Formats: sequence, structure tokens, C-alpha cells
Amino acid sequence: MRTIIGIAALALLFSACKKSEKAEAPPATEPATLASTEKAVAQTPPLHPNNIVSIAIGSKDHTTLVEALKAADYVTAVAGSGPLTVFAPTNAAFEALPPGTLDDLMRPEKQADLKEIIKYHATTSAYDAKNLTDGQVLGMANGAKATIHITDGKITINDANVLATIPAENGVVHVIDKVLLPPAK
Repeated sequence: MRTIIGIAALALLFSACKKSEKAEAPPATEPATLASTEKAVAQTPPLHPNNIVSIAIGSKDHTTLVEALKAADYVTAVAGSGPLTVFAPTNAAFEALPPGTLDDLMRPEKQADLKEIIKYHATTSAYDAKNLTDGQVLGMANGAKATIHITDGKITINDANVLATIPAENGVVHVIDKVLLPPAK
């Protein structure tokens, strides 16, 4: 009899735990918005509250980059443990692309192209400004190469100027003034 009561109590406890887990889980049908992305980023990597994605989300000059990360389904990857160096184009850099280019890349059927472009903005090591040297060639996450140049103390990657460098808990963000386009394969 004690065994039956014990099993029943465990079953009841297990059932109550399952119900409370379900009640706390966010609805699966929540639409993807900037607010829900911010919430997800804040919750996804709890050890990295100052990660690369949270830095981009906090910047009024990187809203287009955040939207591109969402469209490419890369928010979680870039918010991960790293280390990563991300060359983050500003909104103005995206606006300088030929008319219609950004809208085209944000379409679901162009996700693979968008992913290649985003991966060309990241490398899987943390390079702050003092670790970059003139002529240094970086292997980017898409397998292509990008070249660093330093002239009169100013850093460029390919033909994009590095405007600022921001340390992150999972790497480094270099703000750049142009969108880097991967070389043709």
C-alpha cells in the first residue's frame, strides 16, 4: 500500500512539474519581432549579457544588421560563446548598396546568399584593434579571405573603414562603413 501511495505521490508531483513548465514556456506562435529577438538574446546566452548581438541590438546604427541576422537565422550563433570578430556594417553602409539589393537579400528564398554575406563579416577568433596588422589576411567564416590595411593609424578591411572597436564578452565588434561582399567563387 505504501508503495502505491508513493508512486501516486511521485506521479502527482511529476504531473505538477510538467504543468508549471508548460505554463512558463513562451507561446510557440509568438511572431519574430525586434522586441522578441531582444528578449531571446537576453535569455539565450546567460553567461554573455554583453555579447555581439546584444551590442548590435543596443546600437541605433545597426538595426539593419540585426534584421539581417534575424532573416539569416544567425542571432543565436552570433550571440554564442565565440570567440568571434564581427565587422558590423552600419545602417548607412547597407543603404549605400545598389537600390533593391538589401530588400532582395532579405527575402526567404535568398537566405543562403544573405548567410554567405553575413559569414564574410565574421572570423572565428577575437581580433581587437591592437591584434590587427597591415597586410594581415583573415580567414572569414564563409571560407573566403579579407585583408586588413593600416595607414596612418586607420584600419580598413578590404575597402571598408573601421570606425570603432567594441569589446564583447564573446569577441570583438569592429564597426565598419561598408558592407563587405564576398569574392565570387
